[in-house]
Amino acid sequence: MRLMGAGSRPGKPQVDHDLIFTVPNFLTVLRFMGVPLFVWLVLWQQEYGYAVLVLAIMGSTDWIDGYVARRFDQTSKLGRIMDPVADRLALIAVAVTLAIAGVVQWWYLAALVVPDAVLAVASWRYFRGHPDLPVSRIGKIRTGLLLLGTPLLVLSKLAVPFAGTYFVLAWISLGLGLLGHWVAAWNYFWAILRKGKDLEPDDDPRAGDVKPDDGGRG
Repeated sequence: MRLMGAGSRPGKPQVDHDLIFTVPNFLTVLRFMGVPLFVWLVLWQQEYGYAVLVLAIMGSTDWIDGYVARRFDQTSKLGRIMDPVADRLALIAVAVTLAIAGVVQWWYLAALVVPDAVLAVASWRYFRGHPDLPVSRIGKIRTGLLLLGTPLLVLSKLAVPFAGTYFVLAWISLGLGLLGHWVAAWNYFWAILRKGKDLEPDDDPRAGDVKPDDGGRG
């Protein structure tokens, strides 16, 4: 089964409905709720095993909600905005937590935050909010790699067999994910600029001026 666009129906266009209470949106909210649970498990309980389980569930919901939305025609305008926001919140909050716990270095957090900060400034400059751009394929792959690498990295800190292998696989996944993160951010940045400039009024002060009717007198 293909992972990208799984659940879509060939020949049937995807429509974003004005829906709120849908299964995909519920799963996205569940992903939001997993963030404070992960923080509590790592920083207050030092229960890394359960933290890995929470990350695995959060990562699986990212794929499942998209599949359900496409398969059962439950795509929504709200979900289109909430889903990437949930991903960003999860990735950044998890990175902050792991940096505080000493699992990752602070440069990893900076590599995640800087591109998103630039996009946030650009979005506010042109739209005063969310730019409502479609999620790119490389953005989806980036998210998948980061959501895969993070639990592997946490798992490598446990007293489990092949911990060294998990560590190597984790940083391969995270390294590729960070690369994709910057490439996706670059593409989103220019997409924001293009869409924003298309929405801006003509800068020529004479544009839109209507020459008064002189009744045909020349």
